[in-house]
Formats: sequence, structure tokens, C-alpha cells
Amino acid sequence: MKDDVVICRCEDVTYGEIVRAIESGLTTTEELKRVLRCGMGPCQGRTCSRLIARIIAEKTGRDIEEVAYPVVRPPTRPTEIGILAGDDEK
Repeated sequence: MKDDVVICRCEDVTYGEIVRAIESGLTTTEELKRVLRCGMGPCQGRTCSRLIARIIAEKTGRDIEEVAYPVVRPPTRPTEIGILAGDDEK
């Protein structure tokens, strides 16, 4: 894969950036998420997490099953969509 291929579309993180981070010692999806912000955009990693896990497995020689996905933290309490959309009528 070419270095300029975008893996995380939400945060514009490329394959090359991920490989360089892995080569520098980051070997988990959680570490990459914290440093490169992959998986922190609007999709919350639904698009890129599997790709990133596959790249980590490939570059570290581990099985894909050994690579854990990043922690997903749901909101602490439900929020009405109108509040998020800016509906101030209430």
C-alpha cells in the first residue's frame, strides 16, 4: 500500500503515518488512537479500526486476533438529538 493512502478518513491519517508510528514503537490501536487521533472522528473508528488492526498485525508479525480494538466510550448519559442540533426552544 502506498504511504499517501488515507486510512482514517475522519482525521486524515495516512498509511505512511501509521507505519511510521508502529516503527517508532506504538503497537496497539489505543496508542495509535491517542497519538494520531485515528478513530476519534465522527465515525468513532467504525471505518478505520479494522484496517488499523490489520496494519498493526502485518507490521508486528502478530495474528489479527491478538490485536485489540480501541476502547469505545459511550456518552455517560443519553442526550436528546435536538440539544446536539442546537434546538434551544426547551
